[in-house]
This record gives sequence, structure tokens and C-alpha cells, in this order.
Amino acid sequence: MKGQLNKQKILIIGGSKYLGLAIAQQASEAGAEVIIGARNLEQASLAAAQLPKASAIPIDIAEESTIAAAASRLGHIDHVVITASAHHNVPVKALEHDKIVAAFEAKVIGPMLLAKHFAPILSPGGSILLFSGVAAWKPAPGYAVMGVTNGAVSFLVSHLAKELAPIRVNAISPGITDSGTWNTLGEQSKKELLEGVAASSLVGRSGTADDIADTAIWLLGAGNVSGETIHVEGGARHV
Repeated sequence: MKGQLNKQKILIIGGSKYLGLAIAQQASEAGAEVIIGARNLEQASLAAAQLPKASAIPIDIAEESTIAAAASRLGHIDHVVITASAHHNVPVKALEHDKIVAAFEAKVIGPMLLAKHFAPILSPGGSILLFSGVAAWKPAPGYAVMGVTNGAVSFLVSHLAKELAPIRVNAISPGITDSGTWNTLGEQSKKELLEGVAASSLVGRSGTADDIADTAIWLLGAGNVSGETIHVEGGARHV
């Protein structure tokens, strides 16, 4: 993929850790100028310092003023990747209004407002890449908010792709992925989780951050793909 994104300017919101950082690293290797956007500018700056031709910018997907300010400051961009999320995984009887709203702000409302401010500065051949998730296709108790917000992302992609054309809009829908987010479980519990995922996967393994980053880099350069949700979860939604 070296040189695939040569001289292209890519904003990665949530690029300071986990999947966002993996995408930032691969985009940089592919020749892109990477801008890492995050609420925590210090963390974003530390991540950017690891990459050539990278910088950081403050942006909170839940605050429209920061989105507008970032668009004004950047002036021109080729691609935007949004990996932000806010989880509220509880039974329906324990749902909290503000946490539901926060989840929709991260996955749906924020990306819509980002499209509002960034579409005018995106290259005609540019793209917006969002993140859905397998929970949308695998209903489970306690995951209604995650499932509904991730499902909404796929509908959002379709509508934005139509309205913003020729700007391309796509989404990646990962399954449970070893991206670093599960490290808080502890080594043994994480190992058991990933082994369980592998056992129930059609491909016999769990996902990696590189699986997602590979797909992201491909989509950024896939000039004839728009309005699509690409499932990268080993067929988990079919099990």
C-alpha cells in the first residue's frame, strides 16, 4: 500500500488510540499527510509525533463549534475518518437519557454535522469513512444502544453518499477486534474472549487492528465504492 495515498491529506478523528491509531499509522505509510483529531490535544499530539508528516488538531465530535473551527483551520482535506464512539451497554431497564444521547452524538449526530462543515472543503474525489459495528446485526440483551446507533450509521452512509456525491461516503463494520480496547479485561480474560470469538467465527479467528486498517486504506482509495458498509468481522453476523 506504500504510496497509495501519496500527497493526500487525511483527518482521523479518534486517531490517537486503538483502531484510529492503526489507521493513522497505515495511512502515513501509504504516503498521506495525517491530521489526528481528538478532544485530548495532548494525546493526539503524542500520537502524531510518532508519524512522519503528521499533526494534531482539537476536535470533539459532540461539539459542533470544534468541528466548524477545525474545518476552517484546515481549509482543504481529501478524506475524513471518524472512529469516535460512546458506549452505553446496559439492559433497557437501566438506560439513561443523557448516555443514549451521547452515543447518538458520537455515531450519528456528530458525523452529520461533520459532513455539514467538511463537505465544502473535501476534494471532489475525497471521502468520509464512518464506523458501524456487528452489534447492529446481532441483537443481544444489553446492547440496544450500540446496536441501534451502529445500524443508524449504515443508513446515514447511504443518505450522505447520495447527497454529497461525488464525495464518497462509506462505513466499516468491525466485529470484536483485538485493537487494545479489551486490554482492560486483563490478559487471561482477554485471551478467553478472543478465543471465544475465534471459535464462533466463520474464518476461525478473531479480528486484528490491521484487518480494519487494511480495509480503511483500501476504501479511502476505492474510487468506485460509495454508500457501502463493509463488514470486517469474519462472518460473525451470519453465525
